[in-house]
Amino acid sequence: MDLHPRTAADAPALTTFLREVDLTLSGLDAPTVRLWTQRDEDGAIVASTGFEISADGRHALIRSVAVSPSHRSRGCGTVLARFALERAAQEGAQTAWLFSRRSGPFWQGLGFAPAHREDLAAALAETHQVRLFRETGQLEREVAWSRPLNAA
Repeated sequence: MDLHPRTAADAPALTTFLREVDLTLSGLDAPTVRLWTQRDEDGAIVASTGFEISADGRHALIRSVAVSPSHRSRGCGTVLARFALERAAQEGAQTAWLFSRRSGPFWQGLGFAPAHREDLAAALAETHQVRLFRETGQLEREVAWSRPLNAA
């Protein structure tokens, strides 16, 4: 998988891609959000992955892990998730967190366990996604997951 760090020029295409796969767009250009993309031979984004690091650097909110429908069922999602987990651990994060209402079994296969959403929100209170979810009331509908990163 050929992943490239997100650049400012990627913003329109990445926004379109994440909107199409129904993922959060908040904070995509923030310096605390690390994102990578994969493009197909025509230059279209077909996969993304990333995380947002907490202010203290101990926590990472895994986000924007997505594969376009035409590239699914090839193991790409697992590669993308592991990439984000490894990069977050390299930056010093000790715990990975995420929100997922639809993909629990996928994340459990990568060592995630159900977590209390308020614990996630406390650990990552300043992240764009948590702030957005609090402001819109979406936090109460979310399902949180976590795992230690020492095993990434």
